[in-house]
Amino acid sequence: MAAATKSESNVELDPKYDHYDFPTTSIESREGYSGHLNAAQQAQVHQLRMMLESEGFAGQLDTLTLLRFLRARKFDVAAAKKMLVESDQWRNKMTILEVDDKATRGQQRLLSLDDKPLENPPEQPIKLEEMVRTWDKDGSFKRNLSKYYTQFYHKTDKDGRPCYFEKLGGIKFSELKKEKFTNDKMVLNLAVEYEKMVDPRLPACSRQAGHLVETSCTVLDADGVSILNPGPIYSYVQQTSTMSNSNYPERLGKMYIINVSKWYWGIWKVVSAFLDPVTASKIHVLSSSDYKAELLKQIPAENLPAAFGGKCNCEGGCELSDAGPWQEDEWKRPAWWEKDPSEATIENKPAEIVTADAAAAAEGETKVAA
Repeated sequence: MAAATKSESNVELDPKYDHYDFPTTSIESREGYSGHLNAAQQAQVHQLRMMLESEGFAGQLDTLTLLRFLRARKFDVAAAKKMLVESDQWRNKMTILEVDDKATRGQQRLLSLDDKPLENPPEQPIKLEEMVRTWDKDGSFKRNLSKYYTQFYHKTDKDGRPCYFEKLGGIKFSELKKEKFTNDKMVLNLAVEYEKMVDPRLPACSRQAGHLVETSCTVLDADGVSILNPGPIYSYVQQTSTMSNSNYPERLGKMYIINVSKWYWGIWKVVSAFLDPVTASKIHVLSSSDYKAELLKQIPAENLPAAFGGKCNCEGGCELSDAGPWQEDEWKRPAWWEKDPSEATIENKPAEIVTADAAAAAEGETKVAA
């Protein structure tokens, strides 16, 4: 991150793109977060937006999105631009490939058309922003999937983050295959869930918390994950992790991996040594004997499902309740994907590019003149 003089001002919002109806000052008080930018970082936001505008970029150009991609690339503007452009391409060229050939079985994954699998690309790419409007509107996919794979959002932690729960060890891959739940369809479903976390869940949580909430609190239950047959689960986790890291950066607030066996501890010690220290500090690996007490330090007992050591027992089960501020009239608002697409259309026009160094120099000149 480039060194620069600190600025006490909050993040500068752009009225063209920043139509937020929730708090925009982050609870994270470190530099680089909304409301806590220095002069160079603020200039880098402008620079990134102007570079993208000059190329006719039609993706997301709001300030909070640009900041997340900049943080993910240590405020390297060129690297953040590349990441954002590639993510936008992914959003518009998602493809489901269902491979039946025995020679290619197990290679099922979300692809882009550029991959040209088997030199026979699928007929029609999926645009995520269109899919999120129509995917599983009646909830039948989620209800059926939950019989074999438990994953759900449920209420908030003590910092106001939405809580996400997933039982990795309980995934019945053989049953999923019989029911035609391919990896691709499950990953597509997870991508839609990410979109719904971004809106309406995070905005509703921000309104309730009174500060910007950009991240989730994730609980992954590893009970039942076997070292003897790691293939299916690790392949799926690798696929979903790649998708989330590449396209939803800076969304992890806290992660608890619970019911971890001794063999996993050795793997974690090796893996954590290669992680960015900030990322590693967000991940807590816990055994079956100590996870409940740790979860309750972060998640109120009345919000934590009883199955994970809390006191919540939603009618019909926490897994399908989708309980949280995003369901409460006081905090919820229509999500972007619930509105008419024409309402969100913004014409991107080229603008003059101002570098971080130039902006910092200009700030210095202004102070001298004063």
